[in-house]
Amino acid sequence: MRLTENKIEDTIRYVVGDDVIKLVKKLRKKENISEFKLADQLKEDIKRVRNKLYRLAEVNLVSFTRKKDKKKGWYIYYWTFKKDQIKFLYSKMKQERLIQLREKLEEEQREQYFICPKKCARLNFDQAVNFEFRCPECTELVSQEDVGSEVKELKKEIKELEKELKKN
Repeated sequence: MRLTENKIEDTIRYVVGDDVIKLVKKLRKKENISEFKLADQLKEDIKRVRNKLYRLAEVNLVSFTRKKDKKKGWYIYYWTFKKDQIKFLYSKMKQERLIQLREKLEEEQREQYFICPKKCARLNFDQAVNFEFRCPECTELVSQEDVGSEVKELKKEIKELEKELKKN
């Protein structure tokens, strides 16, 4: 499976967070980059850069080697991005999304939903009974929602995800 730049970034955003994208772009260009060089290039505090690197290390997206500075006696860490791990995380992310969609589909088929004409709120049957079939926001009478299009859309998305996962 070939991962596009967008898929790689989406995976990193989902797994680690949006704030690490710039760091990952720097790491992907070269291997064994000093954390101090990364901090300089990103114009960020070394503590923040380390925090991001540790978060990437938690999900096994980076590896490091450490070398002792002969002058100061401190350890300097050199970081490398693990490209092969992205495919695994992308696949895992898609599988989690598939599980969420299946649960949502099951709930949509099982429950009756009521919606406000002004689209303020969407209530399940128990909630609608508790609010006496009135919107909790604007007190308008709620009507039963036709979930057919929602169910159809969920089934379509599930099918697409299953197809994509089978390719891998």
